[in-house]
Amino acid sequence: MTSRSSPTVKVQMMIRKPVAEVFRAFVDPTVTTRFWFTRSTGRLESGKTVRWDWEMYGASAEVRVDALEPDKRILVEWSGNGRSSTIEWAFDSRPDGTTLVRIENRHFTGTEDEVVAQALDATGGFSLVLAGLKAFLEHGIDLRLVADHHPDAHRK
Repeated sequence: MTSRSSPTVKVQMMIRKPVAEVFRAFVDPTVTTRFWFTRSTGRLESGKTVRWDWEMYGASAEVRVDALEPDKRILVEWSGNGRSSTIEWAFDSRPDGTTLVRIENRHFTGTEDEVVAQALDATGGFSLVLAGLKAFLEHGIDLRLVADHHPDAHRK
């Protein structure tokens, strides 16, 4: 399937925190590990590749940072499980001190059925990530959404 006909996943959420705090939540693994993955090899920085791990699932992804505009945008190439795609975060600071976070995931690879399955999985996954981020930043609660989404898949 060509990227031209490949689906694009779009999810968004308003977070009631300033843009700098919301942006930091995605680039600083000491924050991100509180609501998404469990381990990282480092902060997101332009031109750098880091590894994100979901230890409970025995899964990981290599994340190459293609663009990083502080408090505005993050663009990465993500690869894991033999697949790759492009993920872009956009951070819109709003006059009331809130932040609208928009995530687009595109350029899925594989057969048409595999691409559709990846897009559906990404839609649910990034929706959980944004909900977890909202609960964590606004209320200090780790809902364990990502960890509890597939409890039977946890590594023993």
